[in-house]
Amino acid sequence: MAASVKPEEFEFMATLGDVARYHGRTRPDRVALVFEGRATTYAALDRNTNQVAAALAAEGVRAGDRIAYLGKNTDQYFELLLGAAKAGVMMAPIGWRLSADEVAYILQDSGAKLLFVGPECVETAGAAVAKLAGPPRVIAMEPGFDTWRAAQSTEDGGFQPAPEDGALLLYTSGTTGRPKGVVLTSANLMRSRRELANAQMGWNEWADGETNLVAMPIAHIGGSGWGLVGLINAVRNVVVREFNPMEVLELIERERIAKMFMVPAALQFVIRMPRAREIDYSSLKHILYGASPIPVDLLRECMEVFGCGFCQQYGMTETTGTIAYLPPEDHDPKGNQRMRSAGLPMPGVEFRILDSEGAVLGPNQVGEIATRSQANMKHYWKNESATAATVDAEGWLRTGDAGFLDEDGYLYIQDRMKDMIITGGENVYPAEVENAIHGHPHVAEVAVIGVPDDTWGEAVKAIIVPKPGVTPDAGDIIAFARSRIAHFKAPRSVDVRAEPLPRNPSGKILRRELREPFWAGKARRVN
Repeated sequence: MAASVKPEEFEFMATLGDVARYHGRTRPDRVALVFEGRATTYAALDRNTNQVAAALAAEGVRAGDRIAYLGKNTDQYFELLLGAAKAGVMMAPIGWRLSADEVAYILQDSGAKLLFVGPECVETAGAAVAKLAGPPRVIAMEPGFDTWRAAQSTEDGGFQPAPEDGALLLYTSGTTGRPKGVVLTSANLMRSRRELANAQMGWNEWADGETNLVAMPIAHIGGSGWGLVGLINAVRNVVVREFNPMEVLELIERERIAKMFMVPAALQFVIRMPRAREIDYSSLKHILYGASPIPVDLLRECMEVFGCGFCQQYGMTETTGTIAYLPPEDHDPKGNQRMRSAGLPMPGVEFRILDSEGAVLGPNQVGEIATRSQANMKHYWKNESATAATVDAEGWLRTGDAGFLDEDGYLYIQDRMKDMIITGGENVYPAEVENAIHGHPHVAEVAVIGVPDDTWGEAVKAIIVPKPGVTPDAGDIIAFARSRIAHFKAPRSVDVRAEPLPRNPSGKILRRELREPFWAGKARRVN
């Protein structure tokens, strides 16, 4: 079967807007998006995104401005994203599970002129907008988006932003409790795909007629980025409103899915479904997974059930997603040394391991992982100090992860230098959760850590020291946290201790000391 997009075709797609233009012209009748019974061809996608660009202009949104989307996955989000790109406008998707306070902060920080809201988030959006002095105009996606877009011309306005202009603004949790906006450009997204197309790696190649499944949340690089991968490669993309393991099984069989990206926790939910061993998986070629390594027992079961190739992906929002991959040939259901690694650098990606002074370390020496490539973010939005602390003058980005490179260039991750917790593919920073718990009337001290969890990879645990004379209730503390932050960030368990929390001379809580008993015996402190 012929390649869906030839390497030389990437020369005609410098920006995200060009993706709709080029495929709309060269593959007009091919289906681009499928969502809940609605199919959109690449020609229609091109026309629809022209209308989006014109509608943004009619709203007074100009090149360099931002818009936001709050809701679950939908095909029309990708129309908004590509249409905004044609107008030089940056899209900021917001996680639909965030609280009104969290949404309000992102809206204020991004300065979004318009907020598009899915039906499941109308109440949250209303509460968030009410907190702002100069709120964005709110447009309901269902049914308002169709009417809003259809009032405009389908002709291309002809505006061409620079590839280095911001196109996607993804917010990632910050160690200080406030999320940081990561500015990704069309160049970040397009040049890395061109490098991959030239590399001709089997797991990454797409053929004419193949179908991609977009099931991860679009507020993350694993959702938006994976959907864009399918569109850039001109394949058919089935978008699901939210991850549902039974629906995933049905879609694999009915829609003849060839590739999908999922976090290991999601794969585990899928294979636990009663019909998991009755589905026809003959169309499925590769499953890409990331956010955490996959336990060997789970991999063995997935390989048995799905019967396809697996490819681990390591990356972060700041690197436009994947920067290292563990290819299918290194996946052995019996287990091997390389399965402990995150794999090899992607084409065009460089790695260094740095000591505490910034000196480059040799093979098998553990230090902070730094990376350089065309996929590294442009900068943190309105945060020069954080950008300078993360990316140096030579373009090396510090990941905050500790690890080493072996003699063959395989990257091994040992720990997270920034204490980040990844639970079910979601990033959670302890400081943010601690801030939410601190206000509880029974809590004197609190530390939040990640502990191993067979389902979620890691689970959030709070360790508290109570105020004198009270007996804290774990359920009440969890409920208190959930009232202040997104539920997935709240602790799943609470331990109470009588003695003060361990701290260093400057007063910082020693989270690693608290984590150690839970991770004892593990080969690495990442599950």
